[in-house]
Amino acid sequence: MTLQEIALQYMSIFFSGRDLHRLYDIFVDDLIFEGPFHSSNTAAAYIESLIADPPIDCSYVLQKSFANKNCVNLIYDFRKPGIAVTMCQVFEFRGQKICRIQLIFDSAVFER
Repeated sequence: MTLQEIALQYMSIFFSGRDLHRLYDIFVDDLIFEGPFHSSNTAAAYIESLIADPPIDCSYVLQKSFANKNCVNLIYDFRKPGIAVTMCQVFEFRGQKICRIQLIFDSAVFER
């Protein structure tokens, strides 16, 4: 499986809002997640935050994808009722597992 396929697998699991524990299969234990509303430094902390507040009624349309030796960058349009924003996620890998996710978007869209 390519790194891009693993990043897209993350997107599929995340946006399904179900079976979020499957993310353990593609994360290192010491995953670092950084985003405008949440940050964590373990896979367990990040996954538990998703289970506590699962992504519901949201979708994405991939605009661009870039990859190099150990990094994948996805740029996509995020949609949720009343919210539309372009997001960027940078996935860094250690071997075949995601070790860091940086999520970038204009958080003001969520405060309207």
